[in-house]
Amino acid sequence: MAQATSTGTSASPQPGLDPQTIERWEAGVANERTRREPPASFPCLPDLPAGRYSDPAFFELERDALMKHSWVYAGHTDQLPEIGSFFVRRQSGAPILVVRGEDREVRAFYNTCRHRGAPVTRVDAGCAAGTFTCGYHGWTYRLDGTLKAVTDVRDFAGLDPTCRSLVPVRCGLIGNFIFVCEDPQAESLEDSLEPVAQYFRHLPLHDLRLVNQRVIELDGNFKVVLENFLEAYHFRLLHQQTTHRIFDASGTSIHLWPHGHSMMLTPNRRANWVDPGTIGMPEMATATTIERDHNPSYNVFPNMILPISASGIPCVVMWPISIERTLMEILWFAPDWGGGPRDPLWETRIANFDRIVDEDIAFVAPIQTSLTSPGFKGVPLNYQERRIYHWHEELDRRIGVERIAPHLRVAPVLAEWLKSA
Repeated sequence: MAQATSTGTSASPQPGLDPQTIERWEAGVANERTRREPPASFPCLPDLPAGRYSDPAFFELERDALMKHSWVYAGHTDQLPEIGSFFVRRQSGAPILVVRGEDREVRAFYNTCRHRGAPVTRVDAGCAAGTFTCGYHGWTYRLDGTLKAVTDVRDFAGLDPTCRSLVPVRCGLIGNFIFVCEDPQAESLEDSLEPVAQYFRHLPLHDLRLVNQRVIELDGNFKVVLENFLEAYHFRLLHQQTTHRIFDASGTSIHLWPHGHSMMLTPNRRANWVDPGTIGMPEMATATTIERDHNPSYNVFPNMILPISASGIPCVVMWPISIERTLMEILWFAPDWGGGPRDPLWETRIANFDRIVDEDIAFVAPIQTSLTSPGFKGVPLNYQERRIYHWHEELDRRIGVERIAPHLRVAPVLAEWLKSA
């Protein structure tokens, strides 16, 4: 039987953030603080066509390319603490069952019985006692997806149980993060995430624990929500009493990598500043000055934002529900603190981040009301917003530019600004 795979990070000699990379990145921040104009070689970015935010046909192409043909975050291993633990993900469309098997491997399958298409589980999460049984006709499946039993099997002529296993979905792990991809022809998880994951290897990703999860539905196009997290241009006005007081957006250094991944590195406003709300909390011992003295905010294409600090990682994941609706998940991951409950400081820390997110999403609905206005002609982007343009270039590549109406395409102009490492 074809089955989903579960893998860790790929073997590589690269150690993560080595001293040379740290030095290069910090020099880039210093350069950003002193520059007075974009680099002379930086291209003029064409406006993003307005229709990319409102055209129904384009939205369907976009959602299919991003949700069905890309590796997307599915969950965390803390959600699968024991053999038989499972959860069902619906954010990308078809319900996907993610389960820990008898061999403790994590696998994923479509939550669809091979008889008449009923779900094999009707609850969103739980722990199965060795099998899943369809509630419609009683077909029963093992934790590895193989068909175990068929009700009244004598009535089926020529039924081959080995050909009726649950249909697998590709599944893999980066640390404790679970990713799935519905496209069997797409590149491997390791190859897809390598341009950005190489900078995480020095961190104890296998020890990170899921601290908190918040889910919000927003009245706005998916890209309106996502693009807010791809630039620091809005810090000064939108986050006057929060982010702007902590980070110096004038020093933000942008990094673009293949496969649509990117990072903006924003320095702390004051040298050696430490968030007073984190003092005494466990930290990742291998964190560098990048995580301690800056806000490195990664975009794991297509929809995952990871701003990493030494004491924890908030994560924002966005999902298109419709052309005008977006689901947002806000997650927190923390270094393992051992036994017992989490540190009480987490309550304040989570609340502080929620306040920043609430500031971020305050403009989503008002922007959405203007996207079909005759006054919305397109989106001009500046040098500091080039992560947004990079994301759109990758989107067109994933869709296939020949499938996109000419007036909605994005001209590829940033190839020379991508870094292989």
